[in-house]
Amino acid sequence: MAAGFYPPIEPYAIGSLETGDGHVLYWETCGNPEGKPALFLHGGPGGGCSTDNRRLFDPERYRIVLFDQRGAGRSRPLGSIANNTTQHLIDDIEALRAYLGIERWHVALGGSWGATLALAYAQAHPYRVKNLALRGVFTGRQCEVDWLYGDGARHVFPEAHAEFVNFLPKDERGDIIAAYHRRLTCGEEATELSAAAAWCAYEAKLLLLIPRAVYPTGNMATPQTRALARIEAHYFVNGCFLADGQILTRAHGLHGIPGIIVQGRYDAVTPPITAWELHERWPVSHLKIVADAGHATIEPGIQKALVEATDYFAGF
Repeated sequence: MAAGFYPPIEPYAIGSLETGDGHVLYWETCGNPEGKPALFLHGGPGGGCSTDNRRLFDPERYRIVLFDQRGAGRSRPLGSIANNTTQHLIDDIEALRAYLGIERWHVALGGSWGATLALAYAQAHPYRVKNLALRGVFTGRQCEVDWLYGDGARHVFPEAHAEFVNFLPKDERGDIIAAYHRRLTCGEEATELSAAAAWCAYEAKLLLLIPRAVYPTGNMATPQTRALARIEAHYFVNGCFLADGQILTRAHGLHGIPGIIVQGRYDAVTPPITAWELHERWPVSHLKIVADAGHATIEPGIQKALVEATDYFAGF
């Protein structure tokens, strides 16, 4: 298949994995039960998987594994930030791998926060990862968070950023993420939902190079958007539970792992500089800059490049 998603498929197995510390993780496997094991890691953090994520892989050649990270999607409790850190998620991936009887993941595909988690997992367990395909690279550095919520993206989307900031009282705008975090974890449903709506509406406006109706910004005050915003704010006020710059500093640990990095040229959420810096430190990686794309997987150029990446790794 040269371009575009593979046809829709349904899981052949679905299950739950209890973590032992209050979380129950949803997982599913699709495609060929005898195929190459491929792990998909969703973004956010807190975003959850979608049915289209299955379609990034050739179902004849891959055993496709997806799971919703702690507090996200169909995992429970929805929106929980208790015992929810990067290390917890790394441990969950290892637990799921062992549970499913997989020795090594042939493709670990992650986008945005999913790229952060894929990289952190590969650095912690390099012998479990055969190759990596990444999109819209985010590594959790403070400068990357500051770009998105501070003075970076504001220069490109000033009206969207002003609306995002003006949701807060003037005396709380000195630390935007902390102020949102307080509202998203205050325990008052109406306050949390309104803060989540403002948070997610802002992010949605930055996703695509050319806005399309497929990404509506209507009712953002839902339990799902509250979970996403709450978990994102939880991670960002805590530095993504990583030492600042850790992913890039430890990139030498990826040298035995081939990788393909797909990056939109006009990505306003995770600008190309981070993908470039990672590529420079990871000699066996290939960087594909998509000239007419922003951040989202649904953009045709991003979609095509990701499917080409998984098709390429299917031959390993």
